[in-house]
Amino acid sequence: MPEPGAPRRTPQGVPYADLQHIVNADGLHLFCRYWEPAGPPRALVFVAHGAGEHCGPYDEIAQRLKELSLLVFAHDHVGHGQSEGERMNIKDFQVYIRDSLQHIDLMKSRYPDLPVFIVGHSMGGAISILTACERPADFAGVVLIAPMVQMNPESATPFKVFLAKVLNHMVPSLSLGSIESKWVSRDKKQVEAYDADELNFHGGMRVSFGMQLMGAAARIEREIPSITWPFLLLHGDADKLCDIRGSKMMCEKAASTDKKLKVYEGGYHALHHDLPEVAESVLKEVSGWITERLPATTQQPQQQQEKQQQQEGS
Repeated sequence: MPEPGAPRRTPQGVPYADLQHIVNADGLHLFCRYWEPAGPPRALVFVAHGAGEHCGPYDEIAQRLKELSLLVFAHDHVGHGQSEGERMNIKDFQVYIRDSLQHIDLMKSRYPDLPVFIVGHSMGGAISILTACERPADFAGVVLIAPMVQMNPESATPFKVFLAKVLNHMVPSLSLGSIESKWVSRDKKQVEAYDADELNFHGGMRVSFGMQLMGAAARIEREIPSITWPFLLLHGDADKLCDIRGSKMMCEKAASTDKKLKVYEGGYHALHHDLPEVAESVLKEVSGWITERLPATTQQPQQQQEKQQQQEGS
């Protein structure tokens, strides 16, 4: 902890006073990013990043949405990037959801009449699903890029789950190995950028963190049949980090009438940073899907009214 009265600083040593941030319910400072359009925004879009990364790499998606007059906002989750908290460790997965709702509520208080969308990737997909499940009426739609819906069957065999529970009780800080960056993207430049990014966490995942992910996946599985909000799922069928079977199961079992799963053949985990043509397709899918679900702008009814008056006058 910092000295009493000393300015709070990011893990990289930058004073929070110099950065956009929010303070969560535990008193931890979370670094925030905002992409604000030039004119009045048509909707709010919250971005939830994945495990071990931060919200910086979502700039391309955010810029594309900003060009369409959407106000995009994000924060680095607790223990990630430029936010406070023990690196990639959490006492309860619910903290991520609570913090997301806090940030969303803050933006809704500033723009009370705008629809709200969420875009989530990987663990951020799990956060997005559970956030929308807590307040189903609050969201106009959720976009999920390779979300963590189920744990990979290889890592969730009954014996491994039992072993993880025993280890979590005895040595919760034991490392399970780190995320293999070669599975993030088929684009070597993107893998190099991921490895070189000092804001990404390159250490091993703790057993205690793995248990939180397992708990989140189990909760999602229970929630899926009652999901009614609109969603778009994008998943690569060669994703070795988040199992595509989870996305297929969600699309099949969710009660939503407005739902879509697009599968990218040979696609790796971070589709928005996969081969250039895939990344571009993802940008088009995400921006197209959200804009199709925006309410008609206030101008349109006015134009219809004028047209009607003209017809009545003739």
